Amino acid sequence: MILKLTEERKKAIIENDKNYDDHFFYAVKTTRIFCRPSCKSRVPNFDNVTIFSRAEDALQAGYRPCKRCKSGGRSLPDEEWISHVEMYIEGNYSKPLTLKYIADNCHSSPYHLHRVFKNIKGITPLEYVQSIRMKKAKEYLLNTDLPIKEIGRLVGIANAARFSTVFREQISQSPSQFRKNNKKKVLLNAQ
Repeated sequence: MILKLTEERKKAIIENDKNYDDHFFYAVKTTRIFCRPSCKSRVPNFDNVTIFSRAEDALQAGYRPCKRCKSGGRSLPDEEWISHVEMYIEGNYSKPLTLKYIADNCHSSPYHLHRVFKNIKGITPLEYVQSIRMKKAKEYLLNTDLPIKEIGRLVGIANAARFSTVFREQISQSPSQFRKNNKKKVLLNAQ
């Protein structure tokens, strides 16, 4: 059952009040995660919060349990949690992501996220962020005529010089070289 978001419930969430645990659960639309009031995760934007009376109600509404406060009564398996982290990164790569920001939004500590992600994926979460950004940058370079500075901004690296440096480190050529070399290939294949 969905409950009303009262000032008392907001206060319980802000103060991580354990006395309200199992009286209600709060779900955040942007992360699709639900928590206990005592969860130590970042305070949500209350415009995106739905209050449920039971964990089962949140699960039925399509929310997943928080890894940090174990709101579903059990811990989410690491592989499943990391796939949710990947989806979060893929949906937010254009934001200025840090390990702490990702961990907060995926309901974990930065250390735990880094360790588990690397163990399962073989790379760190921030290396994964950069790989997604470079994949998207290549798509923009091949499919648009946008300036390189604008492409950098669209993939979450607002500083054009930094974007070019990261691109060169990852792809072994500058963005403009990549665009030029690959547009030639596209033209030759079209003939």
